[in-house]
Formats: sequence, C-alpha cells, structure tokens
Amino acid sequence: MKIHKKIIYDEKGKPAEIIIPWKEYKKIEELLGLDLEEEVKEHLKKAKKERKDPNAYVNLAEI
Repeated sequence: MKIHKKIIYDEKGKPAEIIIPWKEYKKIEELLGLDLEEEVKEHLKKAKKERKDPNAYVNLAEI
C-alpha cells in the first residue's frame, strides 16, 4: 500500500507533521485495529492471555 503524504518540517528542517488523505488514514486505522471498540479490545487481550496458558490447547491425539 502506497501512502500519499505531505510532510511538514519545523524551522530546523526536521519532520514535524505528516498529512495523509482521510481514506488512507481510515485504512491504516483499520489495519492496526485502532477502530475497535473497548469491549472488543478487552476480549482480544483476554484471548491473548489464554493462548499463553500451556493448558489452553489439547493434543489432537488426546481427543
């Protein structure tokens, strides 16, 4: 994905801000999960914690 951006520099020539089209921002927001509701984020955190539990998975041979 190519991002069309406009870079704004400060008086020392260092990048200070970047402006991107709204449509591209929304796509980035979605890809990073920044658009998720708090409840969904909490479910994902809980699921991540549960996956780290060594007892979370059952060996297929045991089924």
